[in-house]
Amino acid sequence: MSNEIILSISQHGYLAILLLVFLQEVGFPNPIPNEFVMIAAGYLAYLGVLNFPLIVISALVGDLAGSGLLYAAFYFFGQIILRRKPSWIKLPEKKINNIKMKIETSGQSGIFVGRLTPFIRGYVSVLCGLLQIPPKKYSLILIGTASIWSFFYVSIGYLIGPYWNLVTEGNSNLHLYLGLTTLAMLVVAILFFVVKRMIVRTPSPPVGGELSKY
Repeated sequence: MSNEIILSISQHGYLAILLLVFLQEVGFPNPIPNEFVMIAAGYLAYLGVLNFPLIVISALVGDLAGSGLLYAAFYFFGQIILRRKPSWIKLPEKKINNIKMKIETSGQSGIFVGRLTPFIRGYVSVLCGLLQIPPKKYSLILIGTASIWSFFYVSIGYLIGPYWNLVTEGNSNLHLYLGLTTLAMLVVAILFFVVKRMIVRTPSPPVGGELSKY
């Protein structure tokens, strides 16, 4: 599968990256996760077939367009969509409720981490629309997470370029590598918010300092 992805991207270039990312982020069924697309594109950047910054920009535009459109649809027409959706479309209610609880309890940090988590990113956009998260707040998180996500996975593909055959030798190896890199991203995101919260909660010293009792 990895060779087929590489061949398709190399033939159609940045437009293929943009469209693949957009279609999946907007909810169109795609058997190839966008993370695989980004890693394969990063490998092509390592080979010199594509330009690294243009790959990141293409993925960023596709993510912003797809996730933004999905959010807007459920922000303005969410209840209508849910009432009129065909009966054969089954939504994973348990997963959606779990994500909803995390967003409601964690606020912006929950949205941020959810947007960086594969396989639930689209649900986060839907729930943010249904929960009427303010567009300005969601837009800032969307831009930040889309930038981190696209740069991170393209970089992974670029860095494993010399070891590509070893890593992609069998789909299980590629899935394992994707899982480990995703875990690393989530750990970094969580640590970022923990440190940020600790800094915010740390009381500022009084202006001018305090006189010693001694």
